[in-house]
Amino acid sequence: MLRTYLPAIVFLVLGGLVGSLFAVLNLFLGKRRPNRSKQDPYECGLPSDVQRGFRFGISFYLVAMLFILFDIEVIFLYPIAVELRSFGTFALSETIVFIALLAIAFGYIWRRGALEWR
Repeated sequence: MLRTYLPAIVFLVLGGLVGSLFAVLNLFLGKRRPNRSKQDPYECGLPSDVQRGFRFGISFYLVAMLFILFDIEVIFLYPIAVELRSFGTFALSETIVFIALLAIAFGYIWRRGALEWR
């Protein structure tokens, strides 16, 4: 059993060692030029002078959730694409229905203006 996992274990150990080596080398050999702009927190492309009460628009969250939703649904097509021959025509017809439902849902949210950036 160890023989089957040995390449993965060696790969993980070597990756950890190389990553740690580069981090330690950067710690000792890297140039340090601290200034105010480097010390400020920077997150999501927003400048660091945003007030605490700053709120994102709802369209930001809506587009993000729709992207995640459609991205996850499309992932379900991968197993069928890999084993389509063994599943037969039933899987093909179900996949066509699934894609048609995805297209209808995408058309609906597009017509409703959910993808418009306001």
